[in-house]
Amino acid sequence: MGVTTNPPENGRSFAGVPVVTELSAFQADVAILGIPYGTTYDVESPVNESAGSPTAIRARTGPAMLYHHDFDIDRAVLAGDDTDVRLVDCGDVAGSPHPSDGAANRAMATDAVKSILWAGAVPIVFGGDDSVPIPFFAAFEGRGPFTVIQVDAHLDWRDEVHGSRYGYSSPMRRASEMDWITGMVQIGLRGTGSARPVDVAEARAWGSRLVTARDVRENGIEAALRHIPEGGVFLVTIDCDGIDPADFPGISSLAPGGISYPDMLDLIAGITAKGRIAGLDIVEFGCEHDPSSGLSATVCARMVMTAISSMISAGQFAKA
Repeated sequence: MGVTTNPPENGRSFAGVPVVTELSAFQADVAILGIPYGTTYDVESPVNESAGSPTAIRARTGPAMLYHHDFDIDRAVLAGDDTDVRLVDCGDVAGSPHPSDGAANRAMATDAVKSILWAGAVPIVFGGDDSVPIPFFAAFEGRGPFTVIQVDAHLDWRDEVHGSRYGYSSPMRRASEMDWITGMVQIGLRGTGSARPVDVAEARAWGSRLVTARDVRENGIEAALRHIPEGGVFLVTIDCDGIDPADFPGISSLAPGGISYPDMLDLIAGITAKGRIAGLDIVEFGCEHDPSSGLSATVCARMVMTAISSMISAGQFAKA
């Protein structure tokens, strides 16, 4: 039996692209997928502030974003020969926000992403909290090798917190244990979080390249791009708290500083110039904290459009 997802809420897909909820037999180049939950900690409220984020992001898009000229990239996303690039929206993985359902949620998420990979598409995932990258990365088992590129204010290297090894403080630690992930660049680190000195030391000992927000501010986004290997295959994970809250206020863990919106676009374009994006996720968008203008949701949508356009420009979807 194939994987089935829930259709986008209110029937509104990302940028008006076709909706596919039966994931057993479809073909696409890029597939949007909502994973609107995560693995929270039992000692905290089970309410997931990111549960409505896939719907909020979709609501800030429309077909014009694909076919009208985009001055951020100096072209339309789909133009000329590129109009045959196939984009679909695979809806949202069914799941529960309650912590006790974490294992079942992760299994459903991994199966949905695997189905997208079998269809030959690049999965672009909207979380969900920052535990979502764990089942997302797990779906790539048997492929690779991959370099993970993370944007985040926090290191996310805890082995466990409150007895849970699959929460939002642990995705990079879990990624480091996956044989198909052989490199890691962590960008935008700043302030304090769950990481202790031992966690930082262990991340560096594993080989992760740590690029602080200060590094980027003082030296430009090249401070991060220089650590990204030429010819690599990349899994990109964007925790929205890694972005400057002046550009992205829709987060629950506000911290001053961060990567600016223009630098985020340059980073995404720079990644595709270095190699191939195999998958991308955007997590920890707390849509309840977004102003009425929908600024943060718009930033998410714009980053995805830049990623799709940059992959197209790099020839990632060129037909033989």
